[in-house]
Amino acid sequence: MKLLRRIVLALCLLLVVGYVGVLAYMYFNQRALQYDAQGPITALADSGLNATEAVAIPSGDGVINGWYKAPQPGKPLIVYYKGNSGSFSKEHERYVQFVADGYGFLAFDYRGFPMSPGEISQAHILEDATSAFDWAAQTGAPVIIWGRSLGTGPATYVASIRDAKALLLETPFLSAVTVAAERYPLLPVGLVMEDQFPSNSWIADVSEPVMVAHGTADKTIDVSNGERLYALAPRPDTLWIEQGAGHSDMWARGIWARARSFFERAMAGS
Repeated sequence: MKLLRRIVLALCLLLVVGYVGVLAYMYFNQRALQYDAQGPITALADSGLNATEAVAIPSGDGVINGWYKAPQPGKPLIVYYKGNSGSFSKEHERYVQFVADGYGFLAFDYRGFPMSPGEISQAHILEDATSAFDWAAQTGAPVIIWGRSLGTGPATYVASIRDAKALLLETPFLSAVTVAAERYPLLPVGLVMEDQFPSNSWIADVSEPVMVAHGTADKTIDVSNGERLYALAPRPDTLWIEQGAGHSDMWARGIWARARSFFERAMAGS
């Protein structure tokens, strides 16, 4: 009986040590686990974008590098907040379509992503997002905010502290810590996660009309995140839930046509 008790105690101790070890590993490596900042850079010359310029925007103690194209008269400028993987430049297909339809755009890498040197953190991403918006606003064009995936966090934050014409959130999280808790239900992520991106709190101060787009087959950020965030928007306009769409499918599924209609309504109502 004593031997059995010792075995049980030893197993319990082993489980506790293992649990603490996993927690410690995730705590000290959390940003490496949270962000996927690696990937190739598409050269502007190879993007198919004509009359688009490379820009370097001061942000905090560093600089963010991106691409800018002014809109045609009467059209807005889209400030595009990229997702978590690689460089913004890989999404040049989107920018080509924006320009073809007369929209301007500003897209960039947050510090720590391929085209912008520096350290990745929530504080830096929010600072970079705000710097980009302020730079765009100084052009004098009406500004629309578009955030995708990770970018929905800074997009919501900027919309809560700045005035834009509209806010589009593509595959958003309710908060980054919500997604982490859904993935690791046995870990106290709310206590140890540093970059929590509480969009569910920020959206309360968003005065712009809001569109949310999400797919039911999204395995990266569950569709319920988009639905719950939209329900919190003070000025909800459009909730588009695409059946069978995954996390990276929304462009191919026609988000641009829906976005244009949303932007036109927002501009007409401004």
